[in-house]
Amino acid sequence: MVALDETDRAILEELRHDARASMTAIADAVHISRAGAHARIKRLTDAGVITGYSVRTDPVLLGHHASAYVTLAIEQATWQAVSERLRSIPEIEHMALVGGDFDVILLVRANDARDLRRIVLEDIQAIPSIRSTRTTLIFEDYPRN
Repeated sequence: MVALDETDRAILEELRHDARASMTAIADAVHISRAGAHARIKRLTDAGVITGYSVRTDPVLLGHHASAYVTLAIEQATWQAVSERLRSIPEIEHMALVGGDFDVILLVRANDARDLRRIVLEDIQAIPSIRSTRTTLIFEDYPRN
């Protein structure tokens, strides 16, 4: 477990805002040297705090005109098998095991309503350990900048 100080948190916020920012820009933003910023980012990466860098995209511009959160109730003790099957469905953008009224929540991105129907009814509900699903359509996304 790595202890994060205010500077580490500021660096992480800069990277969340722009993962492509130069080391110099990050150092300037958090008021440390370039070498200091590099060393801190390496430490945060080595410790597993930073797990990678990614690109945020607009799902509609990628052709995904239907998005939904799909919640699942699954049979007890089947999470490992269910999660393996769900990982094989490319339209599932995010998956989480949760506690509460349901067991799993998925973020599904589909080309259109017909495609979303296929994913939920044919791909997800075909997994034997899934007892029920509930689909909530997303009308607009507001990604964190």
